[in-house]
Amino acid sequence: MGDFDEEWRQSLSGAGDVQARLRLNGTGGPAGPLAPGGSGTFGSTPAEKKAAADTIENELEGKTQTSTEHADEATNTAVKGFDGWDTATGLKKVGETWDKQVAVLMGRLGAEKIALMGATGAFTRNDIGLGDQFRLIGQSGLNRV
Repeated sequence: MGDFDEEWRQSLSGAGDVQARLRLNGTGGPAGPLAPGGSGTFGSTPAEKKAAADTIENELEGKTQTSTEHADEATNTAVKGFDGWDTATGLKKVGETWDKQVAVLMGRLGAEKIALMGATGAFTRNDIGLGDQFRLIGQSGLNRV
């Protein structure tokens, strides 16, 4: 027990010698789109957002549903094969849990797809709205001397 106490005292005595350092996220790395010196562009274009939404709709949702149906069929077959055994009860529980998780995944995929499709419209509406506000300020006479 004495060895631990001695090591602990030594580590505490040297703790004051350690210089604290602070590193801000992004420091030294590439500037973001809105940071000074940044590119001024968003990370994806409206076409890229549409392509991602289309991938979710045309590939991920369909393949997830097909995989779920395949897994359900295999599980149901296994449950029938183990009828009367505790294994059948366990497999039913696994199947129910699987179906709940797939429902959550499908909901998440749908939400992401909707968000991607809506993001382009939101950015466009914001740009138009801000442009309209700046035009009103320019027309108000406030910038005249």
